Amino acid sequence: MSTANAAANENRVMTGADILVKSLVDHGVDVLFAYPGGCSMPMHQALTRFGESIRTILPRHEQGGGFAAQGYARSTGRVGVVMATSGPGATNLVTAIADAKLDSIPLVCITGQVPTAVIGSDAFQETPMVEICRGITKHHYLVTDIADLPRVMKEAFHIATTGRPGPVLIDMPKDVQLSTLEIDMNPAMNLPGYSPDPPAVATETVKQMAAEIKRSRRPMIYAGGGIILGGASEELREFVRKTGIPVTTTLMGIGAIPPEDKHSMSWLGMHGAAFANYAVRDCDLLIALGVRFDDRVTGKVEAFAKDAKIIHVDIDAAELNKNKQAHIPVRGDVKQVLTALNQVVEKPEIDEWQTHCEKLKAQYPFRYDESFDGILQQHAIKTLSDMTRDMDAYVSVGVGQHQMWAAQFFQFRRPRTWHSSSGLGTMGFGLPAAMGIQAAHPNALVIDIDGDGSFQMNIQELATCFCEELPVKVLLLNNQHLGMVVQWEDRFMERNRAHTYLGPIRHEEAAGQSKAERFQYAEDRYPDFVQIAKGYGCGAATVRRKADLEAAYREMIDHKGPFLLDVQVPYQEHVLPMIPGNMTVDDMILE
Repeated sequence: MSTANAAANENRVMTGADILVKSLVDHGVDVLFAYPGGCSMPMHQALTRFGESIRTILPRHEQGGGFAAQGYARSTGRVGVVMATSGPGATNLVTAIADAKLDSIPLVCITGQVPTAVIGSDAFQETPMVEICRGITKHHYLVTDIADLPRVMKEAFHIATTGRPGPVLIDMPKDVQLSTLEIDMNPAMNLPGYSPDPPAVATETVKQMAAEIKRSRRPMIYAGGGIILGGASEELREFVRKTGIPVTTTLMGIGAIPPEDKHSMSWLGMHGAAFANYAVRDCDLLIALGVRFDDRVTGKVEAFAKDAKIIHVDIDAAELNKNKQAHIPVRGDVKQVLTALNQVVEKPEIDEWQTHCEKLKAQYPFRYDESFDGILQQHAIKTLSDMTRDMDAYVSVGVGQHQMWAAQFFQFRRPRTWHSSSGLGTMGFGLPAAMGIQAAHPNALVIDIDGDGSFQMNIQELATCFCEELPVKVLLLNNQHLGMVVQWEDRFMERNRAHTYLGPIRHEEAAGQSKAERFQYAEDRYPDFVQIAKGYGCGAATVRRKADLEAAYREMIDHKGPFLLDVQVPYQEHVLPMIPGNMTVDDMILE
């Protein structure tokens, strides 16, 4: 039956599976990532009847589907939807759900469940998903009555997208999917106590904020993922234009302010710009917008911006005064708050501070050894950034050194073009997230900048890229090691290698104290990523010489389908600057 005909029969007799799929259609879902199994088959069958307007993409692992749904959601601002069967299919979604919770990503996660009559009996492929996910979802449902299903679906999309976004779980027993009922597809929601929309910020509060800004002489803006999620990048840019206040972002906030803006101070934190960290240390007013004072930003929290008054704006009241006490805590939609503030704010007298911040930027730029005749990771990323400057490019990353270098050396000028597992720090995020981004933006250039450790955690999704015609490009910075852990071994553990080499155990770096020099390569290449990628049907090549890099990039970008470029890099390079955990800016390692 066509979607149009289905829509015309609002109250006809339907199965639970048909109700669920029609609800997805009615909520405008156009891409679904779903892996079938015994307890989700009825929903997949319904997709063939009601889902003509939905592109169903088959990942090769449910975790891949969960991260792909995140890539779709992160790059569009719309709800990402993923579906899995019961038991192991459902538990394979858990990491992606936890990841979405920490980064406030709107997901609807649908899992099959064993029939209601055998729930609790340890039936085949039974897991108590609501209990497992209670602490990592924004909300969760176990549907035991088909009559509740249209309301549950409506509430799930509402909860996922309103207030502070997040993942919602819908656990669907198989008998509920198969049962039938004549039903109203547009019931009222029943969400007592759920008040996602903050009150309009009081005029007096806006005036108080403006007065503090006018009074300050060393103000800094600290902008986070809330700016991106709240669609407030333009309002932030206007605020910076009007006030001239230097602005730094979190990892989640990258793209909110263009790097060319003269007031941009890049991003801050453990591996953020030294100049940003120094400026925040020395500021007298910190304007925190859509941030949660995460430990990777603050380090030793009591020493973070210790001499500054703090204005903290966040849509989630629970974040205010949670990690850092604010002098002016404001629960509000950051877009609305900035709109109101932009109408009254005046430029403070901060010429000396602006000059000071410009000197910091000149003194402490992101840097690397440009004289090295091989390819350093930073050079690989900077070169790719330069070559794709005028393209419609989106970047996802795994987790580790390559993630930090991508944030440092790739220039992101638009919101929702940088995609990183930031709060949970999940290796294996990059490739499946790129699939979701590519599905949402079929004509864009989507690049997964990855490390060989992260990449292998979801390498099977190369098959999805090929079979689903998603031309994702993989820039694989291959150093044969778990680079970030190696860096910590080098810095804090006397270079003692403890299971950080990814090749055969006979290698001297597999165990014991390392004597490797800075530009050391692991000459034994394992596995052969080019052969693997080609086995999946993808284009692939490897490059080691600096002189060959740009030509290799052109081949990768011009290739019509998915492509993996294996870039051989040394394994002793460190991400700098670095503020060790629970330390302060004054403990920052620069060399």
